[in-house]
Amino acid sequence: MFEYLIGLVTVVTPAYVVLEVNGVGYLLQTANPYRFQEDPKKNVKIYVYQAVRDTDINLFGFVDSEEKQLFLKLLNVSGIGPKSALAILANEDHGGLISAITNNDVKYLTKFPGIGKKTAQQIVLDLQGKLGDIGIVTSATEVETGPTVNSSALRDALAALSALGYSGTDVKRVAKKLDDNQTTSTDAYLSQALRLLTQA
Repeated sequence: MFEYLIGLVTVVTPAYVVLEVNGVGYLLQTANPYRFQEDPKKNVKIYVYQAVRDTDINLFGFVDSEEKQLFLKLLNVSGIGPKSALAILANEDHGGLISAITNNDVKYLTKFPGIGKKTAQQIVLDLQGKLGDIGIVTSATEVETGPTVNSSALRDALAALSALGYSGTDVKRVAKKLDDNQTTSTDAYLSQALRLLTQA
């Protein structure tokens, strides 16, 4: 029903954002809510997907149409629901994800929460050769650094990992590595944590 919404991000939590459009607040579940934590007075465009089920209606938000297309492709895989798809997309190296699917890299895919070997093989089986139309190119995003550790940002990033479905053990393991860094933003902490979790 919706392609995208343009408005002000008024709330950012570990699992969702609220986008205010003409006085109406839309709750959008997103892979990494902190990517939308910008100037609260600046309008942003968020691509959306509406999921209607017997018991509820949910809106999912994406930074661009390519991420939305990748989400929809993942939903077509047997055993992948919206939460699992968001957890996979939280790692912003979507080019790496597409490369793993193309090259049958099951080990890479099993590093995402809730994705076992069987589901990883199903992802490859269902999507291999079907992602060329998305147009995502691998890009390495440098982590922003600053002079002091922002513990509030770190706590928010760890809460976001838990919301994505990562186990308490995984969260604690990466927390030790992140605590030693000089990262300043929640988004940067979360991006780095996701890289560490998929590389481990």
